[in-house]
Amino acid sequence: MYYRTRTYLAGDWDGDSDLIGKIQEWNNSDRWALDFSDAHDLTQARDGSLNCSIKRSLSERLNASKKFVLIVGKCTNTVRSGGCQFCRNYNPVYESCRSGMRTDTRSYVKYECEKAYSDFLDGEMDVVVIYNSTSVNRDRCPDALRWCGTHIAGRCKDVYGRENWNYQEIKAKIMA
Repeated sequence: MYYRTRTYLAGDWDGDSDLIGKIQEWNNSDRWALDFSDAHDLTQARDGSLNCSIKRSLSERLNASKKFVLIVGKCTNTVRSGGCQFCRNYNPVYESCRSGMRTDTRSYVKYECEKAYSDFLDGEMDVVVIYNSTSVNRDRCPDALRWCGTHIAGRCKDVYGRENWNYQEIKAKIMA
């Protein structure tokens, strides 16, 4: 059992690693005022782990988190990675796990979002959704969090029309 003191970053790590990496960079740098305890520092599953083992690790990190930050990009609502049907132990004939584990066809992102939503409803977690764009497009957000928490754009335009990271608002919402 953990105290809920961590911040959990979630998203499509393939498509939105630029914003996720930027938030981690700001958090790990002495130069920036963003400072949170990253839930991903608690426990790590190996890349070769079974999807159910990875979800168990994700659940441990989520249980230690007070804030859930979802990065939403073009593919966040459609990623499929993490579903049991893509695991080497999945038996498609019987739609079961050869290891005897319970099957779960949700992607990692949908699993994380549904757990965060449940914890949000219980009053145990705050939710921040950051769009990897200059606007908020809730159609790209997974259903569980589409109308939950605070939604902001992760990018903004300066007075010259150039796109920049929306650091001040991101920091304010993560640190709130």
